[in-house]
Parts: sequence; structure tokens; C-alpha cells
Amino acid sequence: MAGERPILIVDDDRALRVTLVEQLTMDGEFAATEAASVAEAEAAIASKDARFDAIILDVGLPDGDGRDLCIRLRQQGVKVPIIILTGSDEEMDVVRGLDSGANDYISKPFRLAELLARVRAQLRIFENSEDAVFKIGPFIFRPSAKQLVEPAKNRRIRLTEKEAAILKFLYRAGPKPVARQVLLNEVWGYNAAVTTHTLETHIYRLRQKIEPDPSNSRLLLTEGGGYRLNPEGVPAAA
Repeated sequence: MAGERPILIVDDDRALRVTLVEQLTMDGEFAATEAASVAEAEAAIASKDARFDAIILDVGLPDGDGRDLCIRLRQQGVKVPIIILTGSDEEMDVVRGLDSGANDYISKPFRLAELLARVRAQLRIFENSEDAVFKIGPFIFRPSAKQLVEPAKNRRIRLTEKEAAILKFLYRAGPKPVARQVLLNEVWGYNAAVTTHTLETHIYRLRQKIEPDPSNSRLLLTEGGGYRLNPEGVPAAA
């Protein structure tokens, strides 16, 4: 099971935020952060070590227009999916929302199941795009390029398709260890010819690439009958 996906909900309607948080976090799929204004949203995004996989953003906020915030976020380099909420379904309103850089636009009142489905769809699209990047220790991980970049050393590490898939799945699993068989099924599919030895070989090769001391793993840990990624295990060099 994948780990919780951090989502930022920006809406001044407290009752709606509470409902969204309850629905998003019900099955452990998402972890929600709330903001009731543009200022609160910008503070949350700018906070140290903040990471959001998607933003649900209302148009009508007490201190500004959500579409203007969307434009600023895109100008600042925020690439994650942004789904705009609005009380209007007028064509020009929809066009303005999408022109602001939003990935999707949904009118109130909406069905929660539809909103969740749209969030998941945008996350799937984003993860397979060139823009998707994840921080793992001193590395910037670009799954689409199958590459790890270590800025402090101006170093690039090429990954095989399976190595990139392993890192991506473990990153998404968060702090929970993933059983070997689960990881096998996710990366190789239900292929009877592939054994845990194959997985262990790939893990060994990954550690040779990313661990300062492969014999003392700090990023890619063996734990709970499987493996866990510890993105903070090796800090970036100053």
C-alpha cells in the first residue's frame, strides 16, 4: 500500500475543508493540510521542508483570487497538480481557471467521489511527466528520466527502469516498509519466473549507486521483511 500523499486544501469554507479532510484521509491515501486564505496557503507552501503532491484551490478567498495565486505558484516553479474549485461553471470562468495554470477545474457543488477521482488522475499524469521530481537524501530523483542528480557534487546517476520503479514505489510508500513480494508484484507484475533473489540483486545494485557506504545503508533500508526508503537518511552536502 502506498504511503500518504500530502495534499494542500485552500478554501475559506471551514465546513467544506473539514469534509474534504475527512474524505481524503479516510483510507490513509492522503494527508491533508488546510489553509483558509491566500496568505495561509503561501505560508504553508513556503514552510521549511513542505511538500505537497497536489493543491485543491478555491477561487473565492478572503484575501485574493485563487486563480491569481495559481499564476504566482506556476511563476515560482510549482509544478504539482492544481485543481481549482469554483461556484461558477460559466465557460469564461472555466477558461480563466485553466489559463491560470490549473490542471483541472470543478464547479461547486461537486460530488466528493468525482473530486477524488480527478485528484488521482492528475497525480498519475504528473508522476509520468518530465516535471515530477522527488528529494531523496542528497539526490533529486527524476523518475521519467530514470536519473538521480546530486547537485552538491554535480553528479548524475543513471538508473535502470526497474531501479527507478523500485525507488518510486518505495518513496510513495512513505515510512512504511514494503514486503518483498509486494514490491516484486508492483515492479515486475505477477510473474512467476521472477523471484525475491531478482529483487535483492536490484536492491544491492541500487545501494552501490546511492549509499555513501553500501554496507551500512541509510537511504534504502531492510526492514520488516521488506524494504523502506528513508529520504532523510543522508543529508545533502553543505
